[in-house]
Amino acid sequence: MNVMFNKRDPVYVQVIRYFKEQIATGMFESGQEIPSRRELANRLKINPNTAQRAYKEMEEAGLIYTERNLPSKITKDEAILKSVRQELIMEAVDDFVSSIRSINVPVDEVLDLVKETFENEDDK
Repeated sequence: MNVMFNKRDPVYVQVIRYFKEQIATGMFESGQEIPSRRELANRLKINPNTAQRAYKEMEEAGLIYTERNLPSKITKDEAILKSVRQELIMEAVDDFVSSIRSINVPVDEVLDLVKETFENEDDK
């Protein structure tokens, strides 16, 4: 686990985002066991209470679940898994659109540039 923490956002929010990114990219799979709260805190060198808060939030959102005394696991709910990916895509699109609007670039030009850049990235 390699999380680069920023100073802007609360650490627990960044931990949740890391989990969402890992789910969206398929690095964490449906039903996969995840580290215990204490183990996560040790790996990321964060306060155990911060790890606990991140897990609590993820459980409330349905991203993970814990049964009795068994390790926590990534949800098996396909709708939630799909919504995580969609959420991350929409955040990226919203950020991009906001920054492009500020320089008044016509949408057709933006779409052409995005397509060209996206295709060129595949060639690298």
